[in-house]
Amino acid sequence: MIDKKARIYVAGHRGLVGSAIERALVREGYENIIKRTHAELDLTDQKAVFDFFDKERPEYVVLAAAHVGGINANQTAPADFIYINSVIQCNVIGAAHEYKVKKLLFLGSSCIYPRMAKQPITESELLTGPLEKTNEGYAIAKISGLMMCRFFKQQYGDNFISCMPTNLYGPNDNFNLTSSHVLPALIRKFDDAKESGADHVTLWGTGAPLREFLYVDDMADACVFLLQNYDGEEHVNIGTGREITIKELADLVREIVGYEGEIVWDDSMPDGTPRKLLDVSKLHDLGWKEKVSLKEGIRLAYDWYKSQDKGELKL
Repeated sequence: MIDKKARIYVAGHRGLVGSAIERALVREGYENIIKRTHAELDLTDQKAVFDFFDKERPEYVVLAAAHVGGINANQTAPADFIYINSVIQCNVIGAAHEYKVKKLLFLGSSCIYPRMAKQPITESELLTGPLEKTNEGYAIAKISGLMMCRFFKQQYGDNFISCMPTNLYGPNDNFNLTSSHVLPALIRKFDDAKESGADHVTLWGTGAPLREFLYVDDMADACVFLLQNYDGEEHVNIGTGREITIKELADLVREIVGYEGEIVWDDSMPDGTPRKLLDVSKLHDLGWKEKVSLKEGIRLAYDWYKSQDKGELKL
């Protein structure tokens, strides 16, 4: 077990994932969480990162910082996604090795798996086929990060582990319609339409793709569980093992938001990967399972969205 007074650095603590992990650590009674905003520490600056590790000497590191976005953002700026994420990972993982942290947890994404991976996707499906083109830059960067953790463990014995969460949503999500993922985009689109009285909402694609969604606080609980209980070389999937079509998801979000207008599907826009369901039997066998249902989680996410000052949201 990790000492409650251990120095734990959460990289990316203001984002969707990092903020949830910070909340989970606090719930578990950890007292010494180290945080830095981007303005305080630019993780793409190698010297700054190494100086930070030299000064703060974290004992544990959670690498949740990343340059993220939806299909539109990934297609528009693939160079940014592969470069920024690769540099962040190299700097933080390299510093964690140099300053001998006791354990590092790297967070990837289910987009690391091949576009046509066998479903549900086991951890062993990694690198067995071509990636989805719409987020290839981000996926390659994340694959590089998890392989770095694996190789540092093999070569140096560093206790660096990786996990691959499914699609996440919840407090501190990104609701910007040009860069957000599907679920927060749906929440914002239906809420905007409800407030403006619009008679319809246009959504991308056909609605046919299947996706899996996990409430971010459940994901954070799984991360703390892995920090405490897992030291393996292979990465671990984090998800629910259940999926829903984007059309069914849109209907569910519309119901929760209370929007009564029509949904129009623009099938000239891309759908992305047709199906992406994680096999989470490994995580279940270790002893962890999610608690929040999709309907409950969307309601919690929508309530959080409505409670925020719109000027402070990522819009």
